[in-house]
Amino acid sequence: MREDDGRESMLLCSSTQSGSVIHSSPDRSIEQRRSWHTDSPSTGPDHRHQAQRTPGLLQRCFKMKIDTSLTMPLLPEALSQAGLQFSVATEEDFDDIMAMSKDIYGGLDYLPTRYTNWMQDANRTVILARKEGKVIALESVVVIDDGETMLVEGLRVAPQERGKGVAGVLLRFCSELIKAKYPDVKVCRLTRDDKLRPKDFEKYRIITKQGILLVRFRAEELKLRLSELGLSEDIHSSVWATPSNVGPVHLNHTAINQLYLTTDLMKGVIPNGTIIQDWQPFKVLRSNLDILFKKDIDWLVDDVSNPTVASLCTFPFRVPIGEDWYYLNIDMFGKDLNLARQQFLYHLQRHTSTLKGYVMCQMFLDPPLWKPMADFCHNALKVERVKEYTEQCVVEADVI
Repeated sequence: MREDDGRESMLLCSSTQSGSVIHSSPDRSIEQRRSWHTDSPSTGPDHRHQAQRTPGLLQRCFKMKIDTSLTMPLLPEALSQAGLQFSVATEEDFDDIMAMSKDIYGGLDYLPTRYTNWMQDANRTVILARKEGKVIALESVVVIDDGETMLVEGLRVAPQERGKGVAGVLLRFCSELIKAKYPDVKVCRLTRDDKLRPKDFEKYRIITKQGILLVRFRAEELKLRLSELGLSEDIHSSVWATPSNVGPVHLNHTAINQLYLTTDLMKGVIPNGTIIQDWQPFKVLRSNLDILFKKDIDWLVDDVSNPTVASLCTFPFRVPIGEDWYYLNIDMFGKDLNLARQQFLYHLQRHTSTLKGYVMCQMFLDPPLWKPMADFCHNALKVERVKEYTEQCVVEADVI
């Protein structure tokens, strides 16, 4: 971190396990400090001298070699004076994180159902930012793509701290930390649903875009509507099948490995060679499929021998928007509207028929399909569209 007076401060840490800490200020010993700080400029000795006296400690704390020239990025003056404190999240931080996250993502926050798994993920680092001891921001970074990509997700900032540059500082801090811990990382990837600004194109390359269609409905009402439309319990005999296509094919892990890894058949289906699952973009690699296989996901294609449309659907989970509310995420790949509609209906029938309550269903699909699919949802399914067209953008930048 380069402070406002131009002096460099070194990353000093105590371990890489949960609760581990890194410091950017030399005024107290490592044993006395339990988190990273962005202290105001000090009149004490130059930070580089402090770091040079403790190179062995730097190497022991990460249990790996760390370049002793590692520095943190420049902090905005307001934040350097704000006394931000960074630490690795633990199970005990859950309540504080949820208190800070109230109403985030329009009530569709997935973190309550995944936080425990995040804490057990060896390739994931979850960093908290605190101000005066109170959690004000979180960011998660997981290393994927055979160790070459850091995937940033879960970013959230407390309402009263937004617009102050906290997110940018936290991202830079996490990037420096991950580079030190995983030296083979070359690229940083993230997904966004906001409109990219001109300056964003200076920082990121766009990997792909998907349209976002968000609808809501009562599960019991949708079940009746699907029955009225002739969608029986046997999805393959539904009115949506055609003579040339008997309906979607559900893939098991063996079939997925064979289709995605041993053939080129999916290259023309998935966008830019990227499997996007619930906001996470993965290259088609065995290590990434192993990650995905640990999740509850349905994988569909229209035809194993010549796939045109494929989709991934998470199993529904509760979200804090209200009592008895569930979230269903569907990632759709391909450009054929009829085939995409078949798979959409398959997922709806399979995953909502036994639910009691309300469902927020978010589907990501090729942008030209958004309007006709939205019309189908409104006219045929009689479900409510929550918002107008927005885009999911997968972007990346080189880790320097």
